[in-house]
Amino acid sequence: MKYTSSTTAVPDTPNVPRHVAIIMDGNGRWATKRFLPRVAGHVKGVEAVRAVVEACARRGVEYLTLFAFSSENWRRPEEEVSLLMRLFVTALDREVSKLHANNIRLKVVGDLSRFDAKLQTMIASAERRTAANTRMTVTVCANYGGRWDIMQAVGKMVAGHPGAAAFSEEQLAPHLAMAYAPEPDLFIRTGGEQRISNFLMWQLAYTELYFTDTYWPDFSAASLDEAIASYQHRERRFGRTGAQLANKTT
Repeated sequence: MKYTSSTTAVPDTPNVPRHVAIIMDGNGRWATKRFLPRVAGHVKGVEAVRAVVEACARRGVEYLTLFAFSSENWRRPEEEVSLLMRLFVTALDREVSKLHANNIRLKVVGDLSRFDAKLQTMIASAERRTAANTRMTVTVCANYGGRWDIMQAVGKMVAGHPGAAAFSEEQLAPHLAMAYAPEPDLFIRTGGEQRISNFLMWQLAYTELYFTDTYWPDFSAASLDEAIASYQHRERRFGRTGAQLANKTT
């Protein structure tokens, strides 16, 4: 399915966001606050992922995108990175069957070449197994960066149109890592920080931003409802005036 860029056309504005994108921040701080090792926060964070996936599916969200590991996260201590990789493997092993049973498709996007062969194989297998599922698409962004996404898309676009003097958004869009999904309606970041941190830089152009001090392990279905309620009170103009919206004109 082809989705139109929000900077070239006015998209639909559903009451329940079709696409929710989340930076799951605060796992380590959640653990530190409780005098626990950081790993405990990451483990608890996986439980929060499960709860939010279920909540989104029940509320009719069609796409849920989770920023699991950024291209900058390799700068973290080697021990923590190794632990995150093991946790990723464990989560795939445990959760894919549940996703499949609930008719949920799993996608993993990012530069996966840096992951070991076992993890790459597990990712490919999980994507194949759930490819035909239609209830909701859960995308995990792993070793992903918004600038990486734009650059790899530009490279593919140029390679596909050798000698072209100019390019358009329409030519670039199919090469973005998430070309299969509409742009997010609602972006959520937990943990108190208020920045997008190189996440979906192209796709978030007209997304409604929601920041919460809640650490990710404490983010619940009720927290999701608060974020959606905030979204529902936004006036999504996409360059138009409030008067135009009131008159339902474009």
